[in-house]
Amino acid sequence: MSHLLSAADLAHGIEDVVVLDVRWALTTANTGAGRADYEAGHVPGAFFVDLDTELAAPAGEGGRHPLPDPAVVQALARRAGITERSRVVVYDAKESYAAARAWWVLRWAGVPDVRVLDGGYAAWLAAGLPVSTEEPADRHGDFAVRPGQLPTLDAAGAARLAREGLLLDARAPERYAGEAEPIDPVAGHVPGAVNSPTAAWLAEDGSFRRDLAEVWKRVTDGREAQAGPVGVYCGSGVTAAHEMLALAQLGVDTVLYPGSWSEWIRDPSRPVATGSEPG
Repeated sequence: MSHLLSAADLAHGIEDVVVLDVRWALTTANTGAGRADYEAGHVPGAFFVDLDTELAAPAGEGGRHPLPDPAVVQALARRAGITERSRVVVYDAKESYAAARAWWVLRWAGVPDVRVLDGGYAAWLAAGLPVSTEEPADRHGDFAVRPGQLPTLDAAGAARLAREGLLLDARAPERYAGEAEPIDPVAGHVPGAVNSPTAAWLAEDGSFRRDLAEVWKRVTDGREAQAGPVGVYCGSGVTAAHEMLALAQLGVDTVLYPGSWSEWIRDPSRPVATGSEPG
């Protein structure tokens, strides 16, 4: 089963799905931009979802985007009318970074059928499909969240997987290498983690590349994960979900380290590697 949906396919079946708009400001300087973009125009019938408050808990010991309170996710699901039988489609502006976080969180919470609009709202507009500025009314769904339906890694588990299996760091190469760190106070990566920049999985139009298997071949480069899934982390557990979505398209089992780098560095006793190699 593909986890992705084209704009044409969404338009064809839009009456039968729950659509969530997860446009998100990547920087604090643009906080609120996602909501403003939604109000300016969105896929008809889509509900706006705020990543920072509905798909993550407040920043703290668990990193910049810890897993959300299940009660918050349940409120979101019920507001959008999600039931056990719902098919849910999520999208963001273009690259599906935030949409992938929603895809992962909703499945972690027990929503069985979640897809991502490939290419996001940009793909919808490019297809010449209609837009709306009307916000739908609360649909009062009855979905009961069951958190923990997807496995996760803690810091110890991430360190073990980096030694014994395959742990991917989805951040840009310069952040992984410790050459630049625009967000977190410490630069570098988890020792043993392999750099796999999220952007490498994207085509120029923001959709997922059609040659994902070739990208995966270059990432592994002879490395093979031992028994168990591939671990993935990023800065705070958002863009890592995007890489997990790409790998899900290939049938590769993955597990998220939700705290990611922003949680790893909160304990000064944890080692930090720098340079372009796993270390």
